[in-house]
Amino acid sequence: MDITSAESKATYEEIKKYVAEHNDGMKASSLNIAQVKAKYGIIERENYNKAKSEEARQPVCPKDKEEAIVEALKAFRMI
Repeated sequence: MDITSAESKATYEEIKKYVAEHNDGMKASSLNIAQVKAKYGIIERENYNKAKSEEARQPVCPKDKEEAIVEALKAFRMI
């Protein structure tokens, strides 16, 4: 089975809600979720809102949020 074609696909809003409910109201941004999904090879489509230069800085997802998002992705059987 290909991991990217997981049995379940949760929306970003569902993932945000799961993270908040299971982590004392923690807020996960769409950027944080996208970074974690990309790290695990879950990429639905090409990102069209790319930075113009390669040196553009992008915030990094904090470790605690990454762990909470990974937990949510596992709960939704996406990883």
